[in-house]
Amino acid sequence: MPDGIQTHMRDGVLIIRIDRPNSANAMTPDMAIAMHALLTSLPVATRAVLLTGAGKSFCSGMDLGGAPVTGGAPVDAGHTLEAYINPLMIALSALDVPLVTAIRGPAAGIGASLALMGDLIVMGESGYFLLPFAKLGLIPDGGAPWLLAHAAGRVRAMELMLLGEKLAAATAQQWGMANRVVADDDLDDAAFALARRLADGPTFALGLTRRIAWTGAQYDFEASLTLERALQRDAGHHPDFAEGVSAFRERRPARFGQRITSGGNMP
Repeated sequence: MPDGIQTHMRDGVLIIRIDRPNSANAMTPDMAIAMHALLTSLPVATRAVLLTGAGKSFCSGMDLGGAPVTGGAPVDAGHTLEAYINPLMIALSALDVPLVTAIRGPAAGIGASLALMGDLIVMGESGYFLLPFAKLGLIPDGGAPWLLAHAAGRVRAMELMLLGEKLAAATAQQWGMANRVVADDDLDDAAFALARRLADGPTFALGLTRRIAWTGAQYDFEASLTLERALQRDAGHHPDFAEGVSAFRERRPARFGQRITSGGNMP
């Protein structure tokens, strides 16, 4: 891993920590490349992923230290998206295990998009979302317009994107952008407990669930039903289904096995 990305495996949970304290965990292209490589080739033991930030920040956005200043030839500000950010966001959406995000301090710019990718989103009381693009003369990116509109609705999404004001954790939860808000000191334990709970579950079926949820937001109803049928077939063929039924009949906790990917292409 390059400087700025730390990883740790614990009880089936792959913890990915953005760690650039001197820049409030700002992202760089090298970090995006490393995260993409990791997410597209998860360690075999991975049954859930927890994405968080070190110290008092989640992620303050892209590092603008090398951004162009006034004068000179026009710059293609979309190149970074095409080359680094969009592949990373697609990899996050395509994960076949559940994803938990834990936010303390700023989730700004691309940091907001990364935070919103969580299947379960936990925020510390200091956490906040910030889309400052308008103040830079840019449009929100990293999938933020799509993610915000689906989480908070178009009107609230427009408020965040056009005004560029901070959205505190408590309000984010009210708007449907976070599942839980906890004290900052409890954030790591609370987020890990959720990730561990998912990791102990039927990970294959949970992966298919997140797949149908992502595609369901894009497909029409009949196409979504067709995909559900195909994925339910895959889930029923997996050993976790037999174990779940046996546990139900025997009135005991299920003991789900290792992650197995479907290996199929999305219809």
